[in-house]
Amino acid sequence: VDGSRAVNLSWGGSTDDIGVTSYDIYQEDSRIHSVPGTRTTAHLTGLRPGTVYTFTVRARDAADTSSPDSNAVDLTTASAPGAPAGTAPNDLRIGNRVQGKEYVIDLDWQQPETGGEIPSYQLFIGGRLTTTIVWGATPPKGRAHYRLTVTDPRGTRYSMKLRAKLPDGKWGDFSAQRTVVLGG
Repeated sequence: VDGSRAVNLSWGGSTDDIGVTSYDIYQEDSRIHSVPGTRTTAHLTGLRPGTVYTFTVRARDAADTSSPDSNAVDLTTASAPGAPAGTAPNDLRIGNRVQGKEYVIDLDWQQPETGGEIPSYQLFIGGRLTTTIVWGATPPKGRAHYRLTVTDPRGTRYSMKLRAKLPDGKWGDFSAQRTVVLGG
């Protein structure tokens, strides 16, 4: 992290039988930057202070074929002076297992420190609000868990992120985005 509005990324080089012509940097599921295939670093600017960003890198060859995503890296930019503490859920983990003809997806995350109870969360899948998670009793403390069942086929890919409803009624910052592949 380079202050509150920029990050420096670096990665190991990739090999390809045709030759790597560029590296594409993705923030969540959107390509935001490219560098020549001879470079394995990038300086990204224009970021928001106190925000969690998830980056992946893909190598691209002369035939315009891209590699699979690199491992995701989560970076949090520094807070702006006088800004409140971060409101994003942290350490989002997602797993899945088959159950009959369906898949069960389990989400687990560390709740943000807000000075009060978090009554609900919004779950976004593929960038769209999918459901609001409302606790049926007293909200949990520490780590929170949520389970959903889907009927999509093996290999279906989901990108998921959460945000908390803060004690003052406003929505907090998004967690880092995670991707899960059914049966993967």
